[in-house]
Amino acid sequence: MKNRPAYAIASVDSALLLATLLQQEGAMRVTDAAARLEVSVSTAHRLLGMLVYRDFAEQLPDRRYGPGPVLRRGPVQQASVATLRDAALPHLRELVEAVGETANVMVLTGPDVRFVATVESAHVLRVGDRTGRTLPAHLSSGGKAVLATLDAERLGAVLAPLDGAVSARLERELARVRRRGFAVNDQGTEAGLTAVGVAVPPAGGFDGAALSVAAPRVRYSTDRLPLWTARLAEAAGAVAHDLSAG
Repeated sequence: MKNRPAYAIASVDSALLLATLLQQEGAMRVTDAAARLEVSVSTAHRLLGMLVYRDFAEQLPDRRYGPGPVLRRGPVQQASVATLRDAALPHLRELVEAVGETANVMVLTGPDVRFVATVESAHVLRVGDRTGRTLPAHLSSGGKAVLATLDAERLGAVLAPLDGAVSARLERELARVRRRGFAVNDQGTEAGLTAVGVAVPPAGGFDGAALSVAAPRVRYSTDRLPLWTARLAEAAGAVAHDLSAG
């Protein structure tokens, strides 16, 4: 039996308990959460807001809160993620130095991609750290780059829940990604943000990873694509080499 830590942080304990309740019991209203935690409604609302921010919860159309992508999806193998992060970080730093924009490494988890590490650019106006966040794979640049590498069975499992028109449009886009070797997310997940992604070649028993460069839309133009995609491909190959060597 575990004892409560001597210097427990009440807010952290409440957030973790609330995440557990969402995972085990499903959606609840703010007032339900407040009653379960024995806190004020305003405190419950702030806790839920942080869980939504970190993808442990999401707000449903009926204004209740349900478990978010982190709680719904199977866990990523920790050792593999740590290995990928260690292999990718030096190359992300070089990528940021080369293109002047924020760079990310992510991994496919079911129908989503989870950001494993970010290196931010030095610009005042820049895309911030996405570490720990998840996005639908079919909308993100890195996610689409990975989806384009999947076999028919694995891709079909991702496409199955999507609307027929969305699925057909995505299949056409993935065909272009296979031809070009990169994917673009032009404000598909966030207004004012454009990203370009490239899949990391399978290596060292690890697949399903991608690198991306993300920038404010005001600094993006198609003239930058050749540099971005060349540097991304170079970095992805270097990450795969280091994974194999490890």
